[in-house]
Amino acid sequence: MESKLVQFSSLSQKDKAPAYLSLIPEVLSQSDQPAIAANLHTLVDTVVNQESVGLVIGRQVLSEIVKNLEAGAIPSSGLRKRIVEDTLATIQPHIVSYEEQVNSLRYQLADLLESEEEWSEAARVLMGISVDSGQRALPDEEKLRLYIRIVRLLLEEEDSVQAETYYNRAASVVHSTNDKETLLQFKLCQARISDYARKFLEAAMRYHELSWVAEIDEEERREILSAAVTCAVLAPAGPNRSRVLASLYRDERSAELPTFNILSKMFLDHILRPAEIKSFEEKLRPHQLAKIAISSNDQLASTIDDDDLSEPNASTRRGPATVLDRAVMEHNLLASSKIYNNITFRGLGGLLDLTPGAAETMARKMIEQGRLKGFIDQVDKLIWFDDGKEEDDAQGKAGGLGDVEQSTEDTGAPFTKRWDMQIRMTAANVDSIVQHLAEKGLVNMVDVAA
Repeated sequence: MESKLVQFSSLSQKDKAPAYLSLIPEVLSQSDQPAIAANLHTLVDTVVNQESVGLVIGRQVLSEIVKNLEAGAIPSSGLRKRIVEDTLATIQPHIVSYEEQVNSLRYQLADLLESEEEWSEAARVLMGISVDSGQRALPDEEKLRLYIRIVRLLLEEEDSVQAETYYNRAASVVHSTNDKETLLQFKLCQARISDYARKFLEAAMRYHELSWVAEIDEEERREILSAAVTCAVLAPAGPNRSRVLASLYRDERSAELPTFNILSKMFLDHILRPAEIKSFEEKLRPHQLAKIAISSNDQLASTIDDDDLSEPNASTRRGPATVLDRAVMEHNLLASSKIYNNITFRGLGGLLDLTPGAAETMARKMIEQGRLKGFIDQVDKLIWFDDGKEEDDAQGKAGGLGDVEQSTEDTGAPFTKRWDMQIRMTAANVDSIVQHLAEKGLVNMVDVAA
């Protein structure tokens, strides 16, 4: 090989290209695999690093090598992977001059790594592809496919942070295509990103929408529907989740899912038992069991009524530990509001396996966010629930017993606002009374001001 390359170096530029190209089939036809790798390395090193060869010839030779590798000229995936990696390393100092060939080699290497389930390595290889260089910028449609593939690979490794970065890049160019398959892949990435970001309500709606797409394989649609149920269960309790649960409960396909039992109990506002929760927990993925931290304000509020902890079997938990914990506790609190007119802090704590103060804190937050109808009597340590018979309550609207009005939930603090209004009205009334007394000469305004 080396003697031929030395001989070719003395040829004219016109004859060099055919000479070098003639070596490629000769090298690939060898039976000795190590010899194939060594000879291809020598050939690539010569055409890329020797100035006498020239850039035009170098590109022609590299393009032919890439074409042969892509066509399966080397059956062994291990040898092919080794050659592609070695070729990329050899070209690296001159990568700007051979962008098109480098991009093709990176796609091939990513395919090989993906077949070996090396998801993060395959994603890293694809990240190195140049998409906006001055010499060859990729069309937006090709960028979109590349970004979607990177997102999919990163999500296989549960790297949701980096996946979201590339998902945002894909979202900026998604308008560039009308290809159904590409758009479906983008929507699936959208749902999975919402799932990993713990936007479970949004993820459930997206999964359920995709589960009806006829172009998707039936078994895969079943898995997507199962993911929709799981996300709906994990979503924050309230009217919006109730609407999603109702939609999934009425889907006749849901009855065949292993998670149908917990879906039906949540839809029907039945209190969930520890054994049912444990069974459901076994089906969750790691990110759906993520630990959650309790804020310092909630920790402080949960210390109220610590005297009750001296009672036997009293819970010492000051808040939910995981995403599933929080979803179940909020659901059981909402379910108890359908059963009881009122409940003590201690009784609710026993139901939710929380301290009385932590139970009150959870109820207060749900009331403030408009996800629970009721009010809190801190003097008597009672939580009073509204009867829930209004037309627009969570179950009525969600269950389809009335028309669903699409309106944004009030996520403010209505009881704080009401208290502020009462203070302002009281101050205004006092001022009005003082002015009336002053007009009658019963009060001296100077004395009042002093």
